[in-house]
Amino acid sequence: MIQVNHLEKSFEGFHALKGVDMHVEKGAIYGLVGPNGAGKSTLIRHITGVYKPDAGEVLIAGEPVYENKKVKAKFSYIPDEIFYFMQADTMEMKRFYQGIYPTFDEKLFYRLQEFFPNIDVKRSIRRLSKGMQKQVAFWLAICAKPELMILDEPVDGLDPVMRRQIWSIIMSEVAENQMTVLVSSHNLRELEDVCDHVGIMHQGTIMIERSLSDLQGSVSKIQVACQNGVPKLSEEFEVLHMSNTGRVYTLIVKGDPEDAKKALAAANPAIVDVLPLTLEEIFIYEMGGADYEVKDILF
Repeated sequence: MIQVNHLEKSFEGFHALKGVDMHVEKGAIYGLVGPNGAGKSTLIRHITGVYKPDAGEVLIAGEPVYENKKVKAKFSYIPDEIFYFMQADTMEMKRFYQGIYPTFDEKLFYRLQEFFPNIDVKRSIRRLSKGMQKQVAFWLAICAKPELMILDEPVDGLDPVMRRQIWSIIMSEVAENQMTVLVSSHNLRELEDVCDHVGIMHQGTIMIERSLSDLQGSVSKIQVACQNGVPKLSEEFEVLHMSNTGRVYTLIVKGDPEDAKKALAAANPAIVDVLPLTLEEIFIYEMGGADYEVKDILF
């Protein structure tokens, strides 16, 4: 659905994007993560057709997005900072969306109204709380029936119940209509629950891009206890981090976890156990290996 090829962008000498390659399949929920300043927002503004690339290309459904009305009608975008017309209420914004999106589903709009019971549709949206403004944005975006939804810090400011409800609605659209979702967020725990693909961005490039299951299967946490210190692993494994409490060592290992376990078991340790890594832990250790300042945290 989204294909980014060798994308470059500079601002007054600052190289914000350095040959970014990214691929988002139709029907996928793709999580874009990275530290502050990695280039995530700049990349999203290219995908939404706000910025013109210096080099490379951004394609949505096989077509360039920049200044392409036909392509832009296929997606809806919810930025971190929501914009609405001055004094517009929800019903006025609904009519505006209907004028932009020929696919806007008015019946769905009224059907979803029960999920947003606290929204006064006749009240100026700018007078609503930040969380309610975001609810209106999701409500309208879903009713546009987009093929692609692009979200930047989407549920920031929402209470836990509404966050779950919003994701439930989005995932229902993905399941029923093969809607594609690109979401950028710092809430890695939440992304882990909803995403099937992840791209980790660092210093203007996508350094890792793969399915979440593959990512979690290629990096593991192994706890091992030996009388004579931790046994060494062969060069086919990369130890991203190691810490110990007494004779119990915790290793973060890149490579097949079962093969690593067998290699460590050859030293006859008292304990050897493979534990799954969360997306947040993978991010911390991958960034630690990319010269990103990460403090020594014991998990």
